[in-house]
Amino acid sequence: VNISILIVAVVIFLLVIHHNFLSLSDFLRRELSDPSPLGLQPIDFIPAAPQRLTDEGNDKEISVVIAASDERLGGAIAAMNSIYQHTRSNVVFHIVTLNDTVDHLRVWLRSTPLKNMRYRILDFDPRVLEGKVQVDPQKADTFKPLTFARFYLPSLVPHAEKVIYVDDDVIVQDDIVELYNTPLKPGHAAAFSDDCDSTSSKVAVRGAGNQYNYIGFLDYKKETIRKLAMKANTCSFNPGVFVANLTEWKLQNITKQLEKWMALNVVEELYSKTLAGSITTPPLLIVFYKQHSSIDPMWNVRHLGSSAGKRYSPQFVKAAKLLHWNGHFKPWGRTASYAEVWEKWYVPDPTGKFNLIRRHSEAYEAK
Repeated sequence: VNISILIVAVVIFLLVIHHNFLSLSDFLRRELSDPSPLGLQPIDFIPAAPQRLTDEGNDKEISVVIAASDERLGGAIAAMNSIYQHTRSNVVFHIVTLNDTVDHLRVWLRSTPLKNMRYRILDFDPRVLEGKVQVDPQKADTFKPLTFARFYLPSLVPHAEKVIYVDDDVIVQDDIVELYNTPLKPGHAAAFSDDCDSTSSKVAVRGAGNQYNYIGFLDYKKETIRKLAMKANTCSFNPGVFVANLTEWKLQNITKQLEKWMALNVVEELYSKTLAGSITTPPLLIVFYKQHSSIDPMWNVRHLGSSAGKRYSPQFVKAAKLLHWNGHFKPWGRTASYAEVWEKWYVPDPTGKFNLIRRHSEAYEAK
């Protein structure tokens, strides 16, 4: 009798395990096959945290979002490497790219310095921008859809409460967890670095354009802009590095608000004709007008790419927590200032493709 009872118990146990396994398999199939409504399709994910993290109990996940276009892939790789090498926290990179870049990116991420880095690759579908961005047919090749990835953070990292977004032209020189812990005021969905902060105001940056106030980005001759009652001399902020509270972002429908102003610009041309920067900045300035917190200015030391000259002292550059080469002169080009700092974190392209692009860039700049 005891043997019979034992056999029955074992059979029931095996049936339960089999049922759970089938349910898990079905769940995983759905997760991998169902694209998100925005076309942000997960492709790769390395889930295992390095042993150094699990041993120390630093298991809180720090989500970092970065866009990686093929022609600037070396920049994204260097940025991620600098973040990874300076932290002992459980950082997971959410790398947004286009479908034709995925294979190149995956090969590069297998390089020795990066092989233990945790990441998730997301394929961005440019069709989500239809009707929201006006593309000049004669300049279609200059349109960079990935610059709008930051507008869709809740879709990129659906389960995170807080994320960091960084551009691909940055190098981090301190532990990114400090930036992640930036306090956000109640009701604020994001924290940016203001362009009137102490760092910017102390250093005159030639060639940066009128990037310090709202009138540099928005056309105040348009009635729609005037009705917003936003002061033209209000300090702008830099959206190349920011911390987002995704709970508040979703609560306020920030993505829908941004899309609204993008679509309005297509019809009414609300952006300044002498736009002092990326076309992604104006809708952010409108939506976050006096409704954002501030990050430490040392976590976004900007304008290293505004001219070929060195605008900061070597001591200041060394002390900066994050260096940002916003502007025309990128650190992977020959004439950028402090390119040697960027070089320390660059991982050579195993395919040689980015190196070839870099030589072409240098030849062009030499002209």
